[in-house]
Amino acid sequence: MSCSRPPPLVRASLKSLFIHRPRAGQHPSHSSPPKIRYNAHHIQLRSASTTAAVVSSTPPVRDARSLLTRLKNLLLGTSIGLTIILGYYYVTDTRASVHEWLVIPCLRYFYPDAEDAHEFGNRALKALYTFGLHPRERGLDDAKGDLAMEVWGHLLQNPIGTSAGIDKHCDIPDALLAAGPAVIEIGGVTPQPQEGNPKPRVWRIPSQKALINRYGLNSNGADHVAMRLRQRVREYAYHMGWGIDEEAEQRILDGEAGVPPGSLQQGRLLAVQIAKNKWTVDTDIEMVKKDYVYCVYALARYADVVVVNVSSPNTPGLRGLQKVEPLTDILTAVVAAARKVKRKTPPKVMVKVSPDEDCDSDVKGICDAVWDSGVDGVVVGNTTKKRPDPTPSAYLSTHEQRLLLEQGGYSGPQTFAHTVALVKRYRTMLDEGAYPRNNDNNDSEPIPPPFTSIPSPLETPASTHPPITDAEIDASVARDKEHIKPPTPEAQAESTSQSIFRIPERNNPFNLSSSSPSPDPSVPDATAPSPSSSSKTPTHPPAPSNHPSSSPSSSAPDRKVIFATGGITTGAQAVEVLAAGADVAQVYTALVYGGIGTVSKIKEEMRGELRKRQQKRVSGDG
Repeated sequence: MSCSRPPPLVRASLKSLFIHRPRAGQHPSHSSPPKIRYNAHHIQLRSASTTAAVVSSTPPVRDARSLLTRLKNLLLGTSIGLTIILGYYYVTDTRASVHEWLVIPCLRYFYPDAEDAHEFGNRALKALYTFGLHPRERGLDDAKGDLAMEVWGHLLQNPIGTSAGIDKHCDIPDALLAAGPAVIEIGGVTPQPQEGNPKPRVWRIPSQKALINRYGLNSNGADHVAMRLRQRVREYAYHMGWGIDEEAEQRILDGEAGVPPGSLQQGRLLAVQIAKNKWTVDTDIEMVKKDYVYCVYALARYADVVVVNVSSPNTPGLRGLQKVEPLTDILTAVVAAARKVKRKTPPKVMVKVSPDEDCDSDVKGICDAVWDSGVDGVVVGNTTKKRPDPTPSAYLSTHEQRLLLEQGGYSGPQTFAHTVALVKRYRTMLDEGAYPRNNDNNDSEPIPPPFTSIPSPLETPASTHPPITDAEIDASVARDKEHIKPPTPEAQAESTSQSIFRIPERNNPFNLSSSSPSPDPSVPDATAPSPSSSSKTPTHPPAPSNHPSSSPSSSAPDRKVIFATGGITTGAQAVEVLAAGADVAQVYTALVYGGIGTVSKIKEEMRGELRKRQQKRVSGDG
């Protein structure tokens, strides 16, 4: 039976594959013949059943190895992916210990100069924020409201802030806010750019966890910082879908987004510190006022708070402006300029004072200038020209002893005790300044003290009823105790979870100097002193109004706000300075030695301290 020939195309392909051909350049006669010559007629085609049989006869070892390899690759890839994800969440969490125990030592090792380390840290944080890799405070601890503080009608998430000097040129405002503080202060900013003092101008004192600096208010100028703040506001408006033009910017500044126009975040505030140029003669008050007013016109519309710096120890003549007359003139001009800012709610104005001007006459003069000019508060503290005694437990090396002789401002934990004492004095004198001074009109009714106890009905001098005897009082108290129902577990839990800080700031919720239980406000105390002689406050005072009256004739003047800065390193210290009368505790040097997680650490320590104090108060009541 004859076999049909394959098609020509198949024959050509088979011929090219199986027929030997001489190599290039070789004569056909010299080529060695192949061992086997194939012809198209000799090719036998296997049937499908034969091929299947060969495949089926292959052992399954290769398939098992392939499956095992795929499983190994899957496990390896999953492990790598989980490691990257978990590492990302760990490194970008401010509570990670790596920020204090690895990042800070590396910065100090690779950048012996403190200013170089500071600049590199800011650049790195700015780059990380751009790509979303920056450290941020995770969790909802602040949402509990246990550290909430009301300041100027804003309910701040917590009472911790960062001082000026960390972000001098507005490079990392949002990255700083992400680290957990409720208030950040950028600057100081001068009207025109200036270099500051020659380098080196910053030194670490590691054994004391302190710094000495004589920066001299190096600044890129008010216009440069204003440009960055304006860009930030317009980018926020763009993300809101309002565009990126001037109209969208104005809507944000007018509060239509429901956030403060400076911080652009609920429960947060952004302060901008301003100062004069160093070449402006301090005795020419008109020129000094123009410097400050220029900064206000450039920066105030993008800030929630404007801080007037008259206390830097590294600018010649600046601290001389803290005298009553020049300070009042400067602050009056700043307040007037701030009220003209093009937005619905003008920014608040504060003045930053020196810790070295601490005698009673200096403090009283500054407080009088604050009230007379209409300033909204005081930042108590700055670096000091003095050199506090070193920590006894720390060894001060010879090199550090030489550094202490450098000219400049000192900051560190050793200044904390002085800060607390100064805050108490400013709180007392600012509160006293709320009353009329040099008022000879005896017919006018004096303004009632805002921090006094509610008078007992038993203290009313003019009463038509006969006096109540002690026996009647005791009988009334005993009768009330019999009918008082114990609180339910739900009510007890709610009472213990209430924020201590949300009690009006005028009351001192941390004063545990007296171990006696607080009296029940529902039970009159026959031994309660009169309002004029009492320094105690009611246990449950009425809540403050969120909208204080702007008319001084209709109500008591607004209470001045105090930001405290200087030596605050731990949560216990923050609680102490708040108990002394401050509304916000600011940190700077603690960040240098503790890293970006310092704010989170301080807040966690504050919660622990408040729990201990609350337990102590409850046990005292029992």
